[in-house]
Amino acid sequence: MTEFSQEKISKAFEAIELAKKTGKIKKGANEVTKVVEKGTAKLVVVAQDVSPKEIIMHLEPLCKEKNIPYVEVPVKDDLGAAAGLRVGTASVAVVKEGESKKIIKELS
Repeated sequence: MTEFSQEKISKAFEAIELAKKTGKIKKGANEVTKVVEKGTAKLVVVAQDVSPKEIIMHLEPLCKEKNIPYVEVPVKDDLGAAAGLRVGTASVAVVKEGESKKIIKELS
């Protein structure tokens, strides 16, 4: 289990919420994988309680390879809520930062 920095988690959620309003985000493991592979993702946030883990396991090494900031959060329901969903989501990628640019810079 990864240790979570509360500050990093709130910054990640804040970045997603800002990008949702002023930029563009992608939700779900498949969409996130596509934008990471293209190299267009600016930040990737992944939920730790995803089951099975195989859904998201490839994202961290892929983000490292592409030099994309990667943050893990404990609960997919919180991640979904930050992305404006009524359900949880395995992962979210910020594609256009909008007003979240500064926060993303702090996270990287």
